[in-house]
Amino acid sequence: MWRPSAERQDSANITRFVAYVNERYGLQLEGYQALHAWSIANLERFWAATWDFTEIIASTPYTRVLDDETKMPGARWFEGAELNFAENMLRFRDDRDALVFKGEGQAVRRMSYGDLYTQVERLASALRAAGVKKGERVAGFMPNLPETVIAMLAATSLGAVWSSSSPDFGVKG
Repeated sequence: MWRPSAERQDSANITRFVAYVNERYGLQLEGYQALHAWSIANLERFWAATWDFTEIIASTPYTRVLDDETKMPGARWFEGAELNFAENMLRFRDDRDALVFKGEGQAVRRMSYGDLYTQVERLASALRAAGVKKGERVAGFMPNLPETVIAMLAATSLGAVWSSSSPDFGVKG
């Protein structure tokens, strides 16, 4: 079975997260299995640490992580928090790959975070000019392409609700 090199393990986000949890809560967890076991026994602490570690951007912070862990499904998570999904997805503006697309019989297409942000900003401006506002619904009948991701992020950046259906699903889809 393949195992990542020690260098790759040391630089992995999960390794950094385990160290973060250990420091935050005074623990000595070692590796994924220990983190997993701790996360199950400490749902609120785990998800609060996940929120902070991933640096979620919220216009209003949450007041409570979890209302009732015995109501699964049905529990309410991060009550009071208000955030914009697109703002969190578009926080980077650099040359790293944001999207890598490979369609059947097509060349690989790569889009950097900077290019993705620019494309989303352009479409969001067009949607805004068309009158799309927070809370409205935007639907796309689009295949699985980078342009579909751009459309979703543009709509959600305005606070609109996004829904889509791929032409691959056919008329009944």
